[in-house]
Amino acid sequence: MKEFFSILFTVVFSYLFGSMNSAIIVCRLLKKKDIRDYGSGNAGLTNVLRVFGKGPALATLLADLAKGVIAVVVCRLVVTYGFGVVFFDNKLFIGYVAGLAVMLGHIFPVFYKFHGGKGVLITATTLLAIDPLTCLFSVTVFAIILALTKYVSLGSICAAVAYPIFTVLIQSWRGIESHWINAGMACIFTVFIVVMHRPNIKRLIEGTENKFGSKNKDKEQEE
Repeated sequence: MKEFFSILFTVVFSYLFGSMNSAIIVCRLLKKKDIRDYGSGNAGLTNVLRVFGKGPALATLLADLAKGVIAVVVCRLVVTYGFGVVFFDNKLFIGYVAGLAVMLGHIFPVFYKFHGGKGVLITATTLLAIDPLTCLFSVTVFAIILALTKYVSLGSICAAVAYPIFTVLIQSWRGIESHWINAGMACIFTVFIVVMHRPNIKRLIEGTENKFGSKNKDKEQEE
């Protein structure tokens, strides 16, 4: 029974926490305005930067980055020490569940008609909280691809695909017996990231995807 309530708490808390839109909350607190009424109308980091400047944009970025970390840490503490539950003798497992739920909340927020971001930033910080070393290798892949191609979307996709591979290699090297279970959970993250980047993949194939630093900003492509 404790296992059921552990999963229920983790999914509900993390999803609702992920559903909170940082851009909307920050702009209402700092500017007393709804970011959706200005600029592109997109409740994302880029629109906040263009409309209200660096201060609110930085606050939005930090809030988005913190969501994944907070969800993982809170659920791990509550489930492991509060409920006294460890699934599959694997202390990392509940972190992956929390991470998936907070990512889904960010992508499909219940408070904002299920329309959110692509989930790359929050996924990165979520995985950083779960397994910092593996996340570091994936971020390195992102940086290398971005440096070589100037495509943020391609870097994000490559890093997402690399993450389950690094999970198996690094966790098995560290002696974590449940690395295949963790890699399976990591694959779910990968699927969501790739699916959310379908328009970017189409533009990459067609050769119309904007490169990093491009001045062509006719369409918002927020994370």
